[in-house]
Amino acid sequence: MNRYPRDMIGYGATPPAANWPGGAKIAVQIVLNYEEGGENCLLHGDAASEAFLSEIVGAQPWPGQRHWNMESIYEYGSRAGFWRLHRLLKDLPITVYGVASALARSPEQVAAMKGAGWEIASHGLKWIDYKDTPAELEAQHMAEAIRLHTEVVGEAPRGWYTGRCSDQTVRLAAQTGQFDYVADSYADDLPYWSDFGDRQQLIVPYTLDTNDMRFAAPQGFNSGDQFFAYLRDSFDALYAEGEAGAPKMLSVGLHCRLVGRPGRIMALKRFLEHAQSHAGVWFATRLQIAQHWAREHPPQTHPRPTGWSRDDFIARLGGIFEHSAWIAERCFDLELGPAHDRADGLHNAMCRVFRSASAEDRLGVLCAHPDLAGKLAQAKRLTAESTAEQASAGLDALTDEEREAFTRLNSSYTAKFGFPFIIAVRDHDKASILAAFQRRVGQTREVEFAEACRQVERIAQFRLRDLLEG
Repeated sequence: MNRYPRDMIGYGATPPAANWPGGAKIAVQIVLNYEEGGENCLLHGDAASEAFLSEIVGAQPWPGQRHWNMESIYEYGSRAGFWRLHRLLKDLPITVYGVASALARSPEQVAAMKGAGWEIASHGLKWIDYKDTPAELEAQHMAEAIRLHTEVVGEAPRGWYTGRCSDQTVRLAAQTGQFDYVADSYADDLPYWSDFGDRQQLIVPYTLDTNDMRFAAPQGFNSGDQFFAYLRDSFDALYAEGEAGAPKMLSVGLHCRLVGRPGRIMALKRFLEHAQSHAGVWFATRLQIAQHWAREHPPQTHPRPTGWSRDDFIARLGGIFEHSAWIAERCFDLELGPAHDRADGLHNAMCRVFRSASAEDRLGVLCAHPDLAGKLAQAKRLTAESTAEQASAGLDALTDEEREAFTRLNSSYTAKFGFPFIIAVRDHDKASILAAFQRRVGQTREVEFAEACRQVERIAQFRLRDLLEG
């Protein structure tokens, strides 16, 4: 099967109602990344020094050597930055992404996190890049991170975020069955469920833009004022969406060694004051958000056509275009993905097949449709779909005069165009169908052929929605 795994649709134009507690218009979720003591370092058994997210922009790893300057920058985070942030945030519910080996080297900081009631999620065993790590080794690191975290913190982590992850990280985390949520995604402003085999894992997306890491990026924040302005504008945009009836979640990412510096901490303080000056703001841990979402929007089981075998795909979809299973057959071979597990997405794929077919093949589809209120309907020989569709517009209960009018129009139309009159009856009632019939019989064949094809596509759309959403 030619299947594309990425979901480019998400919630689309109609995200679900977040229903945040107390009718909040926005959920503000603050993450404090605790990585100091877990970064790349020869002392930690790594091959080179750290080179990521520090004041040394553009730093390179030093193979086989300790990098004294880099180590001291990370040490600032644990020795000074953490405590400055703790004083500012200790009365708020926040989430710590704790690297297990870093937590093990910082018992006083862990005690302070627990004393503040912060959620401590797992940020992996070590703060290293897993992009080239074999799945088996990454899984071992994950298991050891959970074990060490439990030992150091006193309870197992309920959330997971690797950060510098591989393409298998989220799958491996989901397959542990350990986590209420996984945060290795930047794909949405709301939590969402993702399938991994027989397990549906809740994803609570994180952020790289409302994140102090941009102080350490070549194109990022140069001053606290820029950081504050960006956080404020992000909050204001999402708050306005919440006021309009579509509340979202704002994630704010922090690092002890970055925003914990005196020249940046005031920007964070001003942002908190701005957010707290608004009514209807829910400050929450990621675990609280995950638990709320699981209650309000538990995982749902829906038909997933892209996972069906060829035989099942054709059997279930062969009648979407009337008596034209070849459209389903050709559709199966297209590049299909999560977007096509939804009615309108799959409709688009099937229409592509129909539109690219020869005029002769498309004519065959038109001719496969029955007359409206014709002899097949009277003899009860329509497909179940056609029977229900015609009945929905009252075409199964015509007066003698109406039946005579349909019979006359059917004969005139078919004689002129060489295919039956086709209309998506669910868009109409009996009167508007007759009006369309009388109008369209006067059109040219070219114009009417195109109109009939559009109506066939519309009928298929209704049928797919019945199948996949009904």
